[in-house]
Amino acid sequence: MHEMSLMQDVLEIIEDAAREKKFGRVKTVWLEIGALSGVDPQAMSFCFDAVMQGSVASGAILEILHKPGLAWCMKCGKQVEISARFDACELCGSFELQVTGGGGMRVKELEVE
Repeated sequence: MHEMSLMQDVLEIIEDAAREKKFGRVKTVWLEIGALSGVDPQAMSFCFDAVMQGSVASGAILEILHKPGLAWCMKCGKQVEISARFDACELCGSFELQVTGGGGMRVKELEVE
């Protein structure tokens, strides 16, 4: 389960921000996960409490924001939403797509005290 190591990376980002911005506790974490990222949002939720235990984010709430997969179609020149990297363009059927969004994961926002 690579989501456990990803959540540990999220904790490192949170702890670095706490040192830099000098806050003592995180109340809410907004985590943006792209549809094409290969990250299972449900597994991230499952790992959250275990990884955050004993840290500045212990007891925090995790809010997952789903970001759609987006691609630019080289044939029709339109941006389309996709759910997998090898989907066809929903407008013209071409497979000549360049992914433009939804391929990553990031800590979008923290609510802190």
